[in-house]
Amino acid sequence: MPLHRRLPKRGFKNVLAKKVSIVNVTDLDRFEDKAVIDVAALKEIGLIKGGFDKVKVLGNGEVSKSFSLKQCLVSKSAREKIESAGGTIEN
Repeated sequence: MPLHRRLPKRGFKNVLAKKVSIVNVTDLDRFEDKAVIDVAALKEIGLIKGGFDKVKVLGNGEVSKSFSLKQCLVSKSAREKIESAGGTIEN
């Protein structure tokens, strides 16, 4: 039996895949009203850690403050909640 057939088969890891850090809408209530939230502000407060390529905001929870969100990917439900609270999203 050849060696390549005797060795166990394993999956592979995509080295080109983008690592996305996830933040929920409820976590953004830690910031004060009318704050500008970007990747640096999220790192400073400790919501995101480690190596990642992008940050995505998901719509889990409710928003009570209005703020400006920059440099983040945003889900459709999170966009609706942020804009209904009076916030803005800039890419």
